[in-house]
Amino acid sequence: MTSRRFFGIFTMFVLAALPALAKPNFTGDWKLNASKSTFGQMPAPDSMTYKVKHDEPALHADSKQSSQMGEFEQHLNYTTDGKESTNEGFGGSTSKSVLKWEGDALLIETKATFGDNEITISEKWTLSGDGKTLTVARSFKSANFNGDQTMVFDKQ
Repeated sequence: MTSRRFFGIFTMFVLAALPALAKPNFTGDWKLNASKSTFGQMPAPDSMTYKVKHDEPALHADSKQSSQMGEFEQHLNYTTDGKESTNEGFGGSTSKSVLKWEGDALLIETKATFGDNEITISEKWTLSGDGKTLTVARSFKSANFNGDQTMVFDKQ
């Protein structure tokens, strides 16, 4: 086999693999599909939306939630490169998060303090193959409470 032919075949394989190396882009307006979601011991919100702008490695997410406890909004700025991100949480608390890729899934590890309670929130964001469904698997751990949720969002 000539080196030119080998190079051509090698290039073809590399170009074919490039789409598989691309990370999912979570940009979009997302609305909670409560019927496909599970909330464990916590009550389901009446409504929840995410407005996500994802320009790798920057990820910005605005969330709005309405529940029996009231209306909540949060504006989160992250980077997906493993650097720590600091955001304001509920009630003036501060949270620190680290994001990293695990294949096509985005892992978010957040540590926050609410009053005297320290909490760790682990999330795994995945996008469906057609890009129309965002699934957020969330786990809470603290001295007073542990729980799991799976929230399914439909692209609007």
